[in-house]
This record gives sequence, C-alpha cells and structure tokens, in this order.
Amino acid sequence: MRRVSFAVVALFVGCLLSPGVGAQSASAQDLPSVAARMILRGTALDATRAPIAGARVTAVPDAGGPPITTRTDERGVFLVVAPTGTYIVRVEAPGLAAAEQVMRPADAGSDTREFVLQIAGRRDIVTVVGSTGYGATAISAATKTPTVLRDVPQSVSIVTSQLIKDQMMLSLGDVVRYVPGAAHHQGENNRDEVVLRGNSSSANFFVDGARDDVQYYRDLYNLSRVEILKGPNALIFGRGGAGGVVNRVMKQAEFGTFRSVFLEGGSFGSKRLSTDLNTTLSSTVALRFNGVYEHSNSFRRAVGLERYGANPALTWRPSAHTTVNVGYENFHDRRTADRGVTSFKGRPVDVPVETYFGDPANANVRARVDLTNATIEHQSGALTVRHRILFGAYDRGYQNFVPGAVSAGGDRVTLTAYNNATTRTNLFNQTDVTYRATTGRIRHTLLGGAEAGLQWTDNFRNTGFFNNETTSMLVPLDRPTISVPMTFRQSATDADNHLTATVAAVYAQDEMAISDRVRVVGGLRFDRFDLTYHNNRTAATLNRVDHLLSPRAGVVFKPATPVSLYGSYSVSFLPSSGDQFSSLTTITQQVEPEKFSNYELGAKWEPASGLSITTAVYRLDRTNTRSTDPNDPTRIVQTGSQRTNGYEIGANGRVTSAWSLAGGYAYQKAYVTSATTAAAAGAEVGQVPHQTFSLWNRYQVQPRAAVAVGVIYRSDMFATISDTVRLPSYVRADVAAFWTLTRTTRIQLNVENVFNARYWLNADTNTNISPGSPRSFRVALATVF
Repeated sequence: MRRVSFAVVALFVGCLLSPGVGAQSASAQDLPSVAARMILRGTALDATRAPIAGARVTAVPDAGGPPITTRTDERGVFLVVAPTGTYIVRVEAPGLAAAEQVMRPADAGSDTREFVLQIAGRRDIVTVVGSTGYGATAISAATKTPTVLRDVPQSVSIVTSQLIKDQMMLSLGDVVRYVPGAAHHQGENNRDEVVLRGNSSSANFFVDGARDDVQYYRDLYNLSRVEILKGPNALIFGRGGAGGVVNRVMKQAEFGTFRSVFLEGGSFGSKRLSTDLNTTLSSTVALRFNGVYEHSNSFRRAVGLERYGANPALTWRPSAHTTVNVGYENFHDRRTADRGVTSFKGRPVDVPVETYFGDPANANVRARVDLTNATIEHQSGALTVRHRILFGAYDRGYQNFVPGAVSAGGDRVTLTAYNNATTRTNLFNQTDVTYRATTGRIRHTLLGGAEAGLQWTDNFRNTGFFNNETTSMLVPLDRPTISVPMTFRQSATDADNHLTATVAAVYAQDEMAISDRVRVVGGLRFDRFDLTYHNNRTAATLNRVDHLLSPRAGVVFKPATPVSLYGSYSVSFLPSSGDQFSSLTTITQQVEPEKFSNYELGAKWEPASGLSITTAVYRLDRTNTRSTDPNDPTRIVQTGSQRTNGYEIGANGRVTSAWSLAGGYAYQKAYVTSATTAAAAGAEVGQVPHQTFSLWNRYQVQPRAAVAVGVIYRSDMFATISDTVRLPSYVRADVAAFWTLTRTTRIQLNVENVFNARYWLNADTNTNISPGSPRSFRVALATVF
C-alpha cells in the first residue's frame, strides 16, 4: 500500500507541476434560445480589472431546481439564459477566490454585473468583492439536491474556506468554535468528538455525504468547507446523527492551473507546510493534489504531534452532462496521548496548565487512514443520476495514562493505564436519482435512492500494569509526571472481538414548490442494520437485526424573497450497540434502538447580498433509553428519556464591502426527563453549557491590509451527567492581521487568547479535564504561482 501511495503521489505531483491546458469556455451561443426567459449578464475580472476567460459560472435558482452552468468567453463575459426568477450567481476561476452575487429580474437585460475575483489562498488577505466570504447560499447535503440554504427547513451552519483561512483552523475542534449550539468534546484527547444539541458522538462524521465514523483526528488541509447540519436527519444520513452531523466537503480537481504553498509557524514549536496544486490535462481532464506536513509541540509538558497527508484528485468530464470525480487520501497522525488534569472538590484541580499526568514517553495516539472516494453524475434533461462509492481502511490505536480521583487530603492522585487498538474497513455505495416534474401548479423535485454498506471492525485492549504488578499507582499531585516500567496485557474484561455490520437502505423524498411563497419537504427512509459480534476470547457469537423507519417533514413559507420561515419534524435511531458498535452483549442484544425526535421552528433572512441571519427554537427528545427496573434491579427496561430545549441565532457573511462577520448565540438546556442507567430524572447532561456566544469580525482597512477580532464566551457547565464537577465559565479574545505583500505573496498573524485567560475547555470524565491554551501566536506565509 505504501508503494502504491507513493507512486500515485509522484505521478500527480509530476503532472501538476507541468504546464496545464486551459479549459474550453462556453459562450452565449451555446445556450438554447427559449422564449419568456431572462438573460443574466456579467463580466469576470481579476484584481487588476483584467478580464478572466474560462471562468466557471453557476446560477442557482432561488425557487429550487438544478443550477445552470456556463463559462466566460475571452472577454470575461458570460450570458445565462434562464427562466425568470431570482438567482445566486457564483463565478470561479483557478487560483482566485470565488465571487458571488444575487441577481433578480430587475438585473436582467442590459445591466451587466461585475464579478471581481481576488487572489485565492489558504490564508486570504483581501476581501473578495461580490463574495459572501463567511456566508454560503446553497447546499446539497441537507436534501441531496442543490437547494438555496434559506429554503432548507433545518438549522445549518457552514464554515467556509474563507473563515477556515482567516482563523488558521487546523481541526474540527477549531471549526465548531464559532458555530452556535456546537461544542467540541474532549474525546479522551485521541479523537474528534462533537456535542450537538445535547448529544455527544464520535461517529457522526461524513465526507462528501458518505459515512466516515472511525475515531481519529481529521485535518482540514484538503477541505473546501465544513457543513454542520443540526438535528436528526436520518433520511439523508442514516442511523445515528442524534443531535446532527458534521459533513466535510473535499476539494475537487478544477479546470485551470494554479499552485499554492503555505508555510506556518508559531508558539510552542508549531511548524506546518501545506500545498495545493491544480492543473488541466485537457478540456475534459483535471488533476489536483493537496498535501500537508506538520510537526508541533504544545503548551502541555512533553506533548506534541506529527501528521502528514496526501490527497490526489481527478475530475473527468466525458460529456457536457457527465462528470466523474475520484479522490484518494493517505493520512497519518501520531501524537502524545494526554487525558488532561483531574478534579478536586467539584472543580478542576489547581495545578499549572502544563502539568502532565502519567508518562508522556509511553503514551501515544496513532492513526493511519486510506480513503478512496468516487462519484459519477449524469444529467439528462429533468433527470439526474448520481452514484457514489467510498472505501475506507482505518488503523488506529492509543496508549494512555488516566488521572483518577484525588486523595481526601488533596496531595495524591491515582493513575491507571491501558491501550486500545481498532482496525476498520468501510465500504459504502450510494445511488441517488433526482427528477424534476410539475403537477398542475406544483413543482416537484423528486429524490429516490438506495445505500448499501459493509463495515468490518476488530478491537483489542490491554490493561497497564505498573512495575508489572498493579493496575493503579498513587503519585504526588504536585508531581504527577512519572517514568516507571510498564507492562500491558489483557485483563479478564479487556476486549478482543470482531464485528461485521451490514447496512441496506432505501429512501424517497419530495420537495414541492406549492407556490412562490410555500415549499414543502417530505420523505421516508428504511434501514436494515445487521450486526454480528464475535468474542475472540470466548468464541461466542451474537447477532441483532434492526429495521429503522425514519420520516422527515418540513414546511417553508417565504413572505418575501430574502426571508424564509420554517417548521420541521425529523427522526433518527441509534442501535443498542452504540454509535461505534464496539460490543454486543446478551443484554444489549435484546434492547431496541434509541429514538431521537426533533421539533423545530426557525427563520432565515438575507438582509443584504452575502449576509445571512438565521434563528431557530427546537425541542429534541431522546427516548427508549435504558433504565433499571425499579422492581427488579437485575433487569433493564427502556423507560429512560432525555430532552434538549434550545434557541440559537447566527449571522454569517458580509455586512459591507469591508466588514465580514461570523458567529452567534445559543441557549440550551439538556436534562434527563425519566431516569436512565446513567442518572436520575432532572440531572443535567454534561458538556452542554446553558449559554454560548461567539463573534468573529474582519475589517478591510485598506486594499492590502485587514484586521480581525474574535470573542468567545461559554457559561459554566458540568463535566459529566453526574453533575458533581463543574467547569467554570470563560471569555476568550482572539485577533488577527493580514497583509498583501505582492500580487502572489501574503502574510498573516493570528494571536489566540490575547488576554491570556485561564480556562477549562472540555472534559471526558470528572477526572479527565482539558485546560485551554494560554496566549499563543501563529504566522503564515502564502505564495501562489
């Protein structure tokens, strides 16, 4: 596999560094002449106001339906002939940041819009004229059809490439910082884990709409944006997704030639190099390569990481109506396992933030990921067929030391240790068929699809023995970093198993435009989830099959074009084996899936082109949760339940031509409504603060310089559902500055936690709590050639 990976990378890099062949552009003559339609005219210009030939133009109809695409001619001009209506027009060109504007019937005819595209790069310095910057206007993942974002009856937050660049985001933990109602769980500090609407999961991650559910840390070097869809949406994504899902959208090969290199460094020995190379081999074939290497330390003593990845991608357009996208990622991540600090008397223990508990030389997290993703899409008139396949091979493991309870005298702490290894192979196949039809005055976008998946998983765990004798060790609280001989071997209850999960699903959905003001979305999905568990230690085999029926319904009312009011209801299920289906017992074999029901009302408003304000109020009920039978403590009953009530408001986009912002406010209350095996009724769910607020502002002070200021607030919260350890509230401020040195070179400075606030970021248990980073800075130099 390593030789194959190296050969693929070498081939792509060689092609990408060679001169490319420009893509052929389409002019207005290629568009059909249709009566009673409007003509959208525009000109694509670069920062020097030179015309851009061959730029890709996409017009997304506000009323729904497929996008219309064309390309600019040699003068940078485009003409789009389209049915009368409002359109979101996006212009893209290689090496330049996309520009986007709303065009209405009043703009048609003789009026010609200008789309000025600035130089693109991972750390953009200048504001893009005509671009939404931090805003997004359309999404496909929410309904599996291209839909204007304000017409989706669901709360959706999109972290754009511009925001990722401006904040120098490196992880999904960074991504959710400015997303209302989302939080990053500690996840034992060995994986991505998010909390959405009071429900935590390490499996609700997707890549281009396909499941990517293994526990590891994902990088952002090869992403065009991240979509956070809140609330259950099993019709689109299948099982799980209780509080929502996180969908990574990968960069695809584009027609054109551009090459970028980014060098970053900063506090705590942070060093990172990434590259983005794209070329066109012919008018039908394009190649792209994204790569990254990082070697960084941490404010935590003796903690560091090394990771690297390579992602070649190919786009092939054999005809005007057919597109094939293929991508392969080889990614490695290795870092020090760090479970944070313990607690004492209901608060995080008072030790220096760099204090490490355990032996850092003998604690590590590793992951190797091989992902192959291929999509074929064909459009024929009103019919679109899309076929996607994802193959993933994952090998991950970790060995860690776990801080436990502090002694009554407050001077000693217990340490334990273990290691765990997981290998998983995923194979998913999705086929979607979309058809546009009209019945009377009602316009339909019909979706039918099927998904099949196979997942093979092996788990193996060892317990750590200190000096080859005991499974725990008392150490001084003021000196918890140790170096003692360790032996790792299986104890009586350590896992050694193999699991096979088989998924088969069919689904159907209808998006109906009843009128220009009313849209209705309804659909249903049926899943068959078959799990077979084999215990290698006892040779026992258990099996459970679940049949899951997940409905979805939503109504959108548009009192005016830029305003949408909506209501929605959706359901999702989680099988008794959990989101990682790591085990199956004679008890869980008999347990029905948990059910998640979401009721939501919301509003979306675009007061200006490129600016979006959204708000939602919701209730999310979790039922069928396990509880102990009050009449028989040895028996499990499914009478437990949990509820999250919440409100959120978010703002993203461009307020003026110089001012962009992103952020919002969220209020949440997640609590147990009927006793479960974990807590009594009334207990508050851990890692769910009642209030969060975040706001990032960027202002272009002059054409070559910009500044940004961000503020994050989180109210106090419990570490776990036991409600015995509380993490205090905090406020953190960040700043950034951006300079364009030359036409192709930019520099950026980011300072996080400017006032050096001391705070506690998150937790996994009451004795595994992560301190927030003290003041830190990073500098990036970007060049485009």
